[in-house]
Amino acid sequence: MGSFSTEHWLVLLTTAVIFGIPLWRIVARTGHPGIMAILFLIPLVNIGVLWWLAYSKWPSMPEQS
Repeated sequence: MGSFSTEHWLVLLTTAVIFGIPLWRIVARTGHPGIMAILFLIPLVNIGVLWWLAYSKWPSMPEQS
């Protein structure tokens, strides 16, 4: 029970790719750096980032008067 097997690492990598690529594109389309998508893969941090992203001003959106 001390280390992960090859299958565990493969599942972890696959999950990170399946969720990471679309998240990277979504974050980049909002005008923020795409690297912020990594924060969505961290438990509990992802909830805070989601709320911040939902209510922050997006650089790619024009100002509304």
